[in-house]
Amino acid sequence: MKRLIQEPLLHFIILGVALFVGYSVLQRDGAGDASPKDVRLTLDDLAQLTIVFESRWRRLPNADEFKALLEERVREDILYREALALGLDKDDTIVRRRMAQKMKFLAEDMAAAREPTPEELRSWLAKNGEVFAVPARVSFGHLYFSTDQRREQAQDDAAKVLTELAGEPQSTKLAAPLSDPFMFKDYYADRAQAEIAREFGSDFAQAIVKLTPGSWQGPVKSGFGWHLVFVSSVVPGRVPAFEEIESDVKTAWLAERKEEAWRKTYDELRAKYRIFLPVAPDSAPAAASGVGRLPGALVRNSGMSN
Repeated sequence: MKRLIQEPLLHFIILGVALFVGYSVLQRDGAGDASPKDVRLTLDDLAQLTIVFESRWRRLPNADEFKALLEERVREDILYREALALGLDKDDTIVRRRMAQKMKFLAEDMAAAREPTPEELRSWLAKNGEVFAVPARVSFGHLYFSTDQRREQAQDDAAKVLTELAGEPQSTKLAAPLSDPFMFKDYYADRAQAEIAREFGSDFAQAIVKLTPGSWQGPVKSGFGWHLVFVSSVVPGRVPAFEEIESDVKTAWLAERKEEAWRKTYDELRAKYRIFLPVAPDSAPAAASGVGRLPGALVRNSGMSN
């Protein structure tokens, strides 16, 4: 209780209530009874104003700032009511999308209300481990044989050089004079398959991750030409232990639950409705029919079942 009394946020909420009451007294036109024109804010509304301000400015609002926040909230409520009274929400694409979005958020929030247990997360990870799989990483050197310079002889030349390098280490001095200069690197350390694919092409990347480390092998084709490859090390891919990625697993689990909740909610809502499309005569021009270039079968069968 003592900690609660000392909480600054509580002080500002109390201050806000006092300001709001005083402001309402000063602004009232003397009518004592409640009316449709009353704007009633709750303690939660006032607390939310403070929380939003603090999240943006990293401090609590002072009295003048809180009064300005309060006036802005009242202004928003008044303008919203007047807009509804004028029917400004009707046939408005932005309003329609926003309301649909809020319905989706409501459905998703229901799914996020329950915290998953560690056992549920472990079980989910066991079924979805590929989502968090760490790819294999390869370190390799290569010799390049240009198809621009050697034409159709490039692959054969690479195969001949491979026989000369049999049993030679990666650092052999015999290799360089036998190959062509490469525009990028001659050695790539600790690269994932996707990184290799971006530079050499997917076929090259798929091929070298399957090579056995410790010897010259090939020829392997890339988007540049042909290569002899010496894989010096391979770090196998793996799924991290649950303890390493628990927070990420929880985030993914919640996202899946939200999607399931929304899909179920929408299916239930959708089942309540029947959809009708306008019927356009087959002989009528598309522009005259008012439905654009819809498929004939769809236009003729205008009553859509659930």
